Amino acid sequence: MPKPSTVRSSRAPRAGGTALRLARSAASAATVTPLPASSSERSLRLLQCVAAAERAISLAELAERLELPKPTLHRLCTQLVAQGFLARDLDEKSYSAGAALRALAFDTLNRGTTRGLRHDVLTRLVDEVGETCNFTTLDGAQIVYLDRVEARWPLRLTLDVGSHVPLHCTSSGKLFLATLPEAQREALLAKLELPALTANTITTVKALREECAAIARAGYSTDREEFIAGLIAVAVPVLGAAGAIRAAVAMHAPTARLSLEQAKKQLPRLRAAARELSALL
Repeated sequence: MPKPSTVRSSRAPRAGGTALRLARSAASAATVTPLPASSSERSLRLLQCVAAAERAISLAELAERLELPKPTLHRLCTQLVAQGFLARDLDEKSYSAGAALRALAFDTLNRGTTRGLRHDVLTRLVDEVGETCNFTTLDGAQIVYLDRVEARWPLRLTLDVGSHVPLHCTSSGKLFLATLPEAQREALLAKLELPALTANTITTVKALREECAAIARAGYSTDREEFIAGLIAVAVPVLGAAGAIRAAVAMHAPTARLSLEQAKKQLPRLRAAARELSALL
């Protein structure tokens, strides 16, 4: 009859080995079988993909990029369109950012500590150049004012933060058109109406394309009394980490006080401010 100690020593290793194998098996299963992504996570990834795209993106492209089944994506897109975060493109099979998503981006950029730091940059710029300066970005087929600091002159144009202005006749608008990828620019040009707001407004797609080419070469844009008679402006790009335009810094002034050639002399100061603002995006 074996001693009790012999029995314990023969069984303990087997029991311990079984527990260890079970633990390793469970850990391995946890490693190779991740939990399925939630619907909210998929929706956020979808919105991120659409926001980063340079044009309206199709359901097939989304399925490939996100590695999700088309029926799942179609259901998510339908929900997000209904909520205003996505918008259907003209062909009804492609999607772009909706009004709610653009509003979310605007509110995010225009709140908190970062907004205060950006405002400080604009304030210093206005002190240096002596004219009103704006911080703007693209919102669909218009330009939206994210921030603005007024000059201390009695004669000036007043536009509130959140105001929208056209693309084809403003310095910021033409700058965005000129620096967008060609496919995205052409898509916008195909949709834009080009009303003549002054005698100097560009009103044909051909002339606007030529203007965009000149802006791309120069690296800055001007408004030669195209938006409002008697008002000129210059704008420079604010680039994101990837080197693409994310916003613009613009200075405008009445021609009674400042000529366009005089305004261009402030381009180095505008570019310095744009570099500071780029770090605050």
